[in-house]
Amino acid sequence: MQTFCTIAIAVFATAYLIALGLLVIGTFGLFGSPSGPLAGIFLVPLGVPWIYMFDGVSENLKPWVGILAPGLNLALLWLICRMLRRFVT
Repeated sequence: MQTFCTIAIAVFATAYLIALGLLVIGTFGLFGSPSGPLAGIFLVPLGVPWIYMFDGVSENLKPWVGILAPGLNLALLWLICRMLRRFVT
């Protein structure tokens, strides 16, 4: 079980970092890519429950919710795996 948790956390963290990188590249138009409003689209599926839960926040905070929501999911995944490690072993 510990191996599965380690792999799941590593895969999610890698996907989160790649999505953040694509957000930066798409927002600022780095490496010749066109900048556009869909630069952070890959962050949405990684932070799904929190993005929809915090939909009522102000327009100024919505980009930050989109950026930080996958981090909340990563933290919850880490906590769940840590709790499972205590109960299984």
